[in-house]
Amino acid sequence: MSPLIPSPPPLPHSAMEPGKRISVGSRGLCLCLAILCLPCSGLLYSIPLQRPEDCSLLQYYDPGKLSCVQCPDTQRPSQDGLSCECLPGYKLGSKNDPVITCHKCLDRMGVTTDGWDCIKCPGALTASGTCQCSPGNILVERYVNGTPLHEAECIECDWSESSLTTPDKLGLRCERCPQTIISWTNSCSCYQPNTMAGGICFNAAGGHILSRVISTIRYAQLGVLLRSEWLSIHLQAAAAACLLYSNHTACQALGNMCVMNMNSLSLQSADACGLFRYIFANTAARGVVHSISYWRTNVPWLFYDDQPGLAVRVLTASPFPENFSFKWGEQAQNTKLAFLAALYDVRGKFIAWRSLQGGLLQLCPDTSKRLNAAYEFGTTYDQNCELSVSKILLDFPEPVFYDVYLSYRGSDSQQNIWPVPVLNLNLQYNDQFVNLGNNVNNWLLTRRIFLVDTLSGRENTLSSSPRVIRIASKITISISLVPGTHKGTVYPPLMTVEYTDIQVQNPESQTVKVFFSVLYEMNQADSVTQTDVALGVLGGLAVLWSLLKTAAWKRRIGSQVIDLQTVIQFLVIYAGVLANVFFAVTVGTGIYWLLLFKGQQYVSVLLPLPSNEKEFITYVSCAFVLKALQFLHTLISQLTIDIFFIDWERPKNRTLKSEGGVKSGPEPVSIWRSYFIANEWNEIQTVRKINPLFQVFIVLFFLKIVGFENLALRDSSSSLSRDPHDYRAPWSCILRYGVTSALWLGFGSLQILFFSGIHERFVEDKIRQFVDLCSMSNISVFILSHKRYGYYIHGRSVHGHSDTNMEEMNLNLKREAENMCSQRGLQPNSDIQTFQISISGKVRTQFDRIHSNLMKNHGPSRFLQNSPTASEQSTKAYHTMNKFLSAFIDHAFKDMDYFVKDKLLLERVLSMEFMEPMDRSIFYNDENHSFSDVLFYGHESTLLIFDTLFFCIVDIMSQNFVLAAVITYLQQECFRHIRGVAGQKNLASKTLIDERFLI
Repeated sequence: MSPLIPSPPPLPHSAMEPGKRISVGSRGLCLCLAILCLPCSGLLYSIPLQRPEDCSLLQYYDPGKLSCVQCPDTQRPSQDGLSCECLPGYKLGSKNDPVITCHKCLDRMGVTTDGWDCIKCPGALTASGTCQCSPGNILVERYVNGTPLHEAECIECDWSESSLTTPDKLGLRCERCPQTIISWTNSCSCYQPNTMAGGICFNAAGGHILSRVISTIRYAQLGVLLRSEWLSIHLQAAAAACLLYSNHTACQALGNMCVMNMNSLSLQSADACGLFRYIFANTAARGVVHSISYWRTNVPWLFYDDQPGLAVRVLTASPFPENFSFKWGEQAQNTKLAFLAALYDVRGKFIAWRSLQGGLLQLCPDTSKRLNAAYEFGTTYDQNCELSVSKILLDFPEPVFYDVYLSYRGSDSQQNIWPVPVLNLNLQYNDQFVNLGNNVNNWLLTRRIFLVDTLSGRENTLSSSPRVIRIASKITISISLVPGTHKGTVYPPLMTVEYTDIQVQNPESQTVKVFFSVLYEMNQADSVTQTDVALGVLGGLAVLWSLLKTAAWKRRIGSQVIDLQTVIQFLVIYAGVLANVFFAVTVGTGIYWLLLFKGQQYVSVLLPLPSNEKEFITYVSCAFVLKALQFLHTLISQLTIDIFFIDWERPKNRTLKSEGGVKSGPEPVSIWRSYFIANEWNEIQTVRKINPLFQVFIVLFFLKIVGFENLALRDSSSSLSRDPHDYRAPWSCILRYGVTSALWLGFGSLQILFFSGIHERFVEDKIRQFVDLCSMSNISVFILSHKRYGYYIHGRSVHGHSDTNMEEMNLNLKREAENMCSQRGLQPNSDIQTFQISISGKVRTQFDRIHSNLMKNHGPSRFLQNSPTASEQSTKAYHTMNKFLSAFIDHAFKDMDYFVKDKLLLERVLSMEFMEPMDRSIFYNDENHSFSDVLFYGHESTLLIFDTLFFCIVDIMSQNFVLAAVITYLQQECFRHIRGVAGQKNLASKTLIDERFLI
């Protein structure tokens, strides 16, 4: 059953008892029949659609029926088309809206103005059938007590000096003539040579400025000069009333028309602003308002002045009387900006005082909470949207004008207001856009603004559609902190407005983008100077350190000539050191701004503007590029080292039985120990102290889940959690970099400490295990990272051999644990197995000679299998190198001997060697396992800084932490794979180990 039809009431219980008759009346019977018929006949709700414009000339539209209804023969549709009215010559008989009755009056009789009576007219009739009087006369139809006259009378108003009356607009009563006419002519007539405009009589003869009024609007963006119907009707009258009679409303209306013309000034022009400036210059005798010289009595305050340099004085001469803070406290000041606006309509009438809270100046719709966030002190606000021109035309039929002030409490708790100056970017002064430049001395500040003007662009009639509309597409409120303040003292705010001119063609499809922002700034000259000084000083120290490292490199390669290679090496070293300088300065800067800006209660600093962050981003980019260059150089250096595994195992004698008897001979030494050590070396090449996957996840967890990313927002809050319904301020690149770099470095450093202090002590130390494994395998590792410098791992077994069975191996380990054998060190009674080595030129020459034969005969296994001679030569070269290095370690060569010593403290600090190996090589005791410098393990700091910069650079470009984390992890895995594969190939080529046996 349809919900529009009420259900019938339930039958009484007695009526439902069996055997009882139900008695219903005729109305109940009809209702029952109607209900029973509903399922059979169905319901028809189809109604023909009719609109008021569908009605004919003899029909009116009945809103109750939503259809057109025919008027009776004695009636016609009313002007609004929603009822009928009597035809001319007919009076009302009755009226029960919308139904009326009409009766025809006798011939030569008219209808009274109220339409209820017929009356004899003294003269002609109007088109509507009422009596008509000649000009200057009023129509009288009733006595004073309301009794109708037999015949209407036309009475002339008294124009004499004693009365000075004239008919009102309806011609029914005499009223005093306009005072503007009486004052000017002492009569009710504005006779020649006077001019009448908008009810104002004035003399504009003799080239007076009021006779040269220009009723045009200039749309400079479109290159259009448009005649404005609104200005044509009201400009001259408003200017005359303001100039001659000091009419407050007329002066406000004139000011509004000047603002609609963008406050543009031309010395010879008599447009709205020209008229306003003329009136301002000629009304000095009226006095000023609130002792402000730019604000004349009864004249709105539109301009400051056109004196050069005035804008600087207005904006920075006096600080705002009230202080602001970020957080509430016992002595904290205000945390919100209390902006107020005085509103005027287009006709100059004062509307009301309104707060900017609630989005008064924000065209983009949003929740009140987000709109009001614009006025929280310290919160950078940025709102933008795209609006339809059709909606703008609908919502803003007339412009509203705003004089904006900032409210504060005086010392006597009296609420005061401070005028907010306006920088109109569309303002032209002698056809020049003076406010577009950065030279503040050329700016012309104004006061009044509007949001949308759809009125001045109407050419023909005020009811027609505008040809051009003007919209405040970009409004920016800038607040500057007073230098050196620690109490949140600011200069007066500056409101910058940029208008967009739109030629209306297809409103439904046309759109305009609108911006509203609030910016906070301070003089960053001191911060920039401090950063430049830090970079200069550290950069100079970087040059000295790079020269020192280059000198150490020259000694390690055994060269004393400064050649092109030396210059390139210096530049590469300097790039790495300079990358650390840039990184240290940028990280320090980011953390400095993070702690100081977010932690302050009494405001002393404000963040640099996004435009000022470009230099910071440049520094971060330089750090990344230079660190990437250092990382690639390190990677290439590690892939070009010379390495050889010295096998100390000697062949054992074995006895073989044959038909000829018992024979004895040496048993070949197994190669599997060398393969095993090579695989272990290959495994530790990419070992790091940091777990990349854990690093990525822990940083993302704290950024996204814990909420550390919220610290990078340009607002005053230091809270980690935010309401999703709150406004989110834009990101600060400096704060974002400070937060991410601090987290990445912090968790990376914690991982390094955990790995070095706990994991390597109690779980697994792969570097030390590799050294132990060398001793167990009776294999030493000889590494040359430079031509004359490298590392040596002494792995010679104290048991003489390691190619043995399990029982003997366990016995050897037991003897070593019980200190029943010599120590593992290279020297007697020493446990030191790792050394930094500086070899003499003779050792290097002999090594290169053998190594060249080794490399010359070493090729892919598929060729060696088919070339027995090459294979034998490679094996011979391998044994030759093994014998040479073994003999060298055993001091077998008098002319290629070495000695062992400790490095000096300064040598260890500077990571260089003061002594140059001439006749004898030098082995430096190294308990820190410095051979890890040819592995990823020894360059953890470089890798950590590179990963930090890589993550930050990707985040700066994408503004996405998750994407930055994913790409950083992929980069880490990519380089780890490249290092592992390339290192494996280098290891196979330098040690003559078949790559197929390396895992």
